[in-house]
Amino acid sequence: MELRQLRYFVTVAEEMNFRRAAERLHIAQPALSQQISKFEKELRTTLFERTTRRVELTDAGRVLLDEGRRVLAEADHALAAVEQVAHGEVGLLRIGFVSSAALRIVPATVLALQKAWPGVQVELSESTTDRQLSGIADGILDIGLVREVDRAKGIVVRPLTREPLLVAMHSSHPFANRTSVWLVELRDERFLTFPRGQVSRLYDHIAALCHHAGFRLEAAQEAVQFPTLLGLVAANTGVTIVPASLRALHLPDLRYVALSDPQAASTVSVAYRADRQQVPAIRHFLDVASSLDLTDETR
Repeated sequence: MELRQLRYFVTVAEEMNFRRAAERLHIAQPALSQQISKFEKELRTTLFERTTRRVELTDAGRVLLDEGRRVLAEADHALAAVEQVAHGEVGLLRIGFVSSAALRIVPATVLALQKAWPGVQVELSESTTDRQLSGIADGILDIGLVREVDRAKGIVVRPLTREPLLVAMHSSHPFANRTSVWLVELRDERFLTFPRGQVSRLYDHIAALCHHAGFRLEAAQEAVQFPTLLGLVAANTGVTIVPASLRALHLPDLRYVALSDPQAASTVSVAYRADRQQVPAIRHFLDVASSLDLTDETR
């Protein structure tokens, strides 16, 4: 049994007239009659009682009409689902992200994606940049939101936004009420940092900026999570340098001051495997992300 034969039968059964059914199917009436006769021979049963005046369903025909409608509906649903997947309108998109992107960049991009493509299911996982790159290469992740990556073997890296780096300090600090400071002015400060092993690329970027400013970044204390780091700053135990996204975290006596150094910024990029860039859901994410204005207004 072919779906085409079943569709011919259901149309004739609904119209109870071969001429009208043929017009509805956009085929010639004799060809339709031949197809129905062939169908009956394959099933070894009569589906229609034909007279010169009318067409009526047999008992077998009535049973097949109910079942045929159900089968055709399921087939249409399956085809529609396949087309949606093929066009990226549904499916699962596995997105990794660095923790510092969770406050502004992730919400903006994911909300825009869900608005434009509500059928795409998003699975989010927080991870370091290096682990994301590994997950993308292994096919565990589809998209990565990473920091300070220029290139990676087999992976496409597209800059998404470049946000300023800020220095977070206690409200009692002499620089707390300034609009900006130079890194060199912080050379004698007690720096609080995240462990290099956890956030190596951003750490190395900040360390390079400090080196360019004429001093070495040395951690007086480390904290794995950004909220913990900022909490320690709010407790007046030192200063720290963070991406501008972290400014969304408000704590009593915590102040954020811009850095005047021209290179004091961090690049967040979208990363995905080169051989998967034509996957519809990935293309949709890239289109949505590139349409957003993620510029920070700090500077």
